[in-house]
Amino acid sequence: MRNGISRMRKNQMLVEPIPVPRAVRIARLLALALGISIALGLGLAYRFGALHGLSNPHAFAEAVRGLGAWGYLWFILAYALLQPFGVPGTVFIVAAPLIWPWPVAFALSMVGTMCASVIGFSFARFVARDWLSARVPERLRKYEAALERQAFRTVLVLRLIFWMPQVLHFFLGVSRVRFSTHFWGSLLGYVPPLFLVSYLGSELFDASGKLTARAWPVTGALLAFSVSLIFGLRAYDKRQRATS
Repeated sequence: MRNGISRMRKNQMLVEPIPVPRAVRIARLLALALGISIALGLGLAYRFGALHGLSNPHAFAEAVRGLGAWGYLWFILAYALLQPFGVPGTVFIVAAPLIWPWPVAFALSMVGTMCASVIGFSFARFVARDWLSARVPERLRKYEAALERQAFRTVLVLRLIFWMPQVLHFFLGVSRVRFSTHFWGSLLGYVPPLFLVSYLGSELFDASGKLTARAWPVTGALLAFSVSLIFGLRAYDKRQRATS
C-alpha cells in the first residue's frame, strides 16, 4: 500500500510543471509588451505620416511640422522606435532644431534619444540576447572588463565617444550593466553633443545629415572635451589607488 502511494506521489511530481521564476515571467511580459509597442508605434507613425522623408532631415522636419501639435508625440515615437533598428539618429536630432526653438529641440532630442537607448537596451536584454551577443564587434568587447570594474563611468565614456549607434545599445544590453547604470550614464553622456547640435542646428549638418565645413571646429572641441574628461578620470583613478 505504502509503495503504491509512494509511486503515485512520484508520478504526480513528474507530471506537475516546474514553476517559472518571477523574474523570468516579468522578462517575458516585458519582451511581449516591447514587441507589441514597437509594432503598434510603427503602424501609427506610418498612418500619420511621421515616417515620411526619413532619409532627409529637412523632409522629415517638414512632415513633422505638418502634424501640428501632434508633431511632438510623433517625433519622439518615430525616434524611439526606429533609431534602435537602423534609422540614423542624426535624422532626428538635425530635424529637431529645424522645427522648434533650440530649448524645445534639445528637450525632445534628449527624450527621443533616451527612449531609443532604453528600447535598444531592453530589446537586447529581453528579446534577442543570445543572437545579438554573438554579433557584438571586437572593438566593443574590449570594454567588457572596464564595465565589470566601473560600469557607470564606462557607460558615460562610451556614450561620449561613440554616442548612439545601434550596436552600442545592444552591447550594453547583453552586458551585465544594470538598467539604472545604463540609463544615468547614457543620459549624462548624451548631454554635451545633443546640446551642441540643438543649439547650432543646421550650421552643423547639411540637408542629407552630413557634417558641414563649419561643423569641424565644433566637432573638434567636443572631441577634445571627451578626451580631456577620459584622461581626467584616469588620473583621478590613479590618484585614488595611490592614496589607498
